[in-house]
Amino acid sequence: MANTNTTTQEQLLPTNHPLVFREKTLDAMEKERTPFGQPMRENFLFDSKWVNLNQGSFGTYPKAVRTEMRRFQDITEASPDGFLRYDYPSLLDESRLAIAKLVNMHIDETVLIPNATTAANTVLRSLLFEPGDFIVCCDTIYTGCAKAVEYICETTPARYARVEFIYPISDAEVVEKYRSVIRKTKEAGQRPRLVVFDTISSLPGVRIPFEKLTKLCKEEGVLSLLDAAHGIGQIPLDLGALDADFAFSNLHKWLFTPRGSAALFVPFRNQHLIRSSIPTSHGFVPLKPSRQIPCPFPPTSKSPFVYLFEFTATFDDTPYLCIPAALKFRQEVCGGEARIMEYSHKLAQEGGKKVAELLGTEVLENEEGTLGKCALTNIRLPIDVAALEEGIRAKATAWMERTIRDEYNTFVVIFQYGGAFWVRFSGQIYLEEKDFLFGGKVLKEVCEKFKGTTIE
Repeated sequence: MANTNTTTQEQLLPTNHPLVFREKTLDAMEKERTPFGQPMRENFLFDSKWVNLNQGSFGTYPKAVRTEMRRFQDITEASPDGFLRYDYPSLLDESRLAIAKLVNMHIDETVLIPNATTAANTVLRSLLFEPGDFIVCCDTIYTGCAKAVEYICETTPARYARVEFIYPISDAEVVEKYRSVIRKTKEAGQRPRLVVFDTISSLPGVRIPFEKLTKLCKEEGVLSLLDAAHGIGQIPLDLGALDADFAFSNLHKWLFTPRGSAALFVPFRNQHLIRSSIPTSHGFVPLKPSRQIPCPFPPTSKSPFVYLFEFTATFDDTPYLCIPAALKFRQEVCGGEARIMEYSHKLAQEGGKKVAELLGTEVLENEEGTLGKCALTNIRLPIDVAALEEGIRAKATAWMERTIRDEYNTFVVIFQYGGAFWVRFSGQIYLEEKDFLFGGKVLKEVCEKFKGTTIE
């Protein structure tokens, strides 16, 4: 006999159960689009005096997402074992599915981790390197990832092959620089095992021809590790079509999820290469187990790769559960991914030019205009770096950044690159051109102050 009971699973659950509570929270979210710029700022948590010109370092998230996070924290504390053992896994799957759909990956090729640096280390420490293996990276690799590569080269037979160039150069030149290093390594009788490259680099913040570099790796028979730390939420990504061997992205930088939340993507064909999470935990399967080690969690039918990352250690993982809320906010309040990106990119490009005009300098861009096809822009500062002693230069950037924070209630990253000082601005939906101009005036004042300051 057919089951005629129409009672839903949600109706059988207590009203504070996360599966019920999430829907209520999201349905209560504002559905009317908020105009970008100053009106959108009201949806965020900024101090009234703070101008947030640096989304790119640590990100930020809306009030609605904070509400979702705090409610999940409350639900967790209401019954810690009940939630974490029995409810959390299905909610984690919901978040994995949401991100997988966003970038066209299979849910079981998608796991969540705290940050991009953890993802890079997970891949680097999982691969078994042999004598003659080289890891290929360029000079603009993120500092944390560069040091992870250095560590691998200290502790394994792997060696570092550096791709050297200074922007601005064309995308074609970037690809040829990588190709040259890969082929020279092969010609020397060595094996380029892994190539690491960005979607958008950190410093300078420029778009990399990652689609062409992924294709190059396939042509050369080399594994590709795509560092998309600045990717999801800033530029359109179809990772399924791209088909890199490994990819990862922060979510808290540009997608409006709380810190720390990121995603690691590994196609089925390569999942056997990822032996352990960081830290190694319950999901690890030893090749030659010395004894039977019982698992303290309920049985699972999930794949070894997915289960490897489901519960690695005790920490506040409610940021992972906020991914659907962040995506809903972006769709219903902001009007969708394309609208967010169009506004942020345009603001970065046009705002960057205005700041450069105010400073009497230039934006870092190549002739094709491809470096700035993102929500980051880099403007040269009007300071003669060559006139400064080498030991003073790092102190100078630190002094300027701290002065900007302490005296002007904002922050921008200042860095030395290609014989000059540069500053990186982030375009974002809660900013307007006037905010960029404010930042430009601050920089002009701080540069003048610096010229009259003695730094020891």
